[in-house]
Amino acid sequence: MSEALRPLPRPRLYEQVVQRLREHVSATGLGAGDRLPPERELAERLGVSRASVKQAIVVLEVQGLVEVRHGGGTYLRQASLDTEPVEELVARRRRLPDVLEAREALETKAAELAAERRTEADLAEIDNALDDMRSQIAAGDRGEAGDERFHAAITAAARSSLIAEFMRAIAAEIAESRVESLRQPGRPSESLAQHERIAEAIRERKPDTAAAAMRWHLGTVSTVRLLNWDPDAED
Repeated sequence: MSEALRPLPRPRLYEQVVQRLREHVSATGLGAGDRLPPERELAERLGVSRASVKQAIVVLEVQGLVEVRHGGGTYLRQASLDTEPVEELVARRRRLPDVLEAREALETKAAELAAERRTEADLAEIDNALDDMRSQIAAGDRGEAGDERFHAAITAAARSSLIAEFMRAIAAEIAESRVESLRQPGRPSESLAQHERIAEAIRERKPDTAAAAMRWHLGTVSTVRLLNWDPDAED
């Protein structure tokens, strides 16, 4: 039988709920900071179980589109619910642990080497990256560009051509993990403080401290809602 005639996948019920919520936000003109109807009300109006609504909310939360305040409801973090396909979320969830393992192996060593080999020019670039991140966060952004510049500056200061090559090879995956981390509520300012500790250890030429600070930081990066999400949870 032709592979093209294999059975069509059925949309998960919670995916349909996500679509209805996106239509609701668009039709009602809700914006950032506005609250969605309670889960019980949504379940009744949509004719689905609360489990389906909860799973839909989790999908939106994972993508940084809503904030769930325990006991206080679900609030929009932006003026639309333009979601990415669930299958793309699933694929990213599958590869994220491997990316985080690679980052720990490479970037912990890079921080150690940077503390041994850095120059004044390297420190200036690291400081500039921190300044970028501070200004971006102060402006209401997540600081992704400053974060990227910071880690690139440390890789450069390590002066290891192979580490740099490996980092370039997984640059797209690292960018994914960066976005995933910085979309967590409160994470940008937390990440900035961790970067400052890494930079200070590098400035003071303390390789072990720099490596430990980087390892701690990457442990925080690995704490993301996506990894706790079960895409196959029953409706």
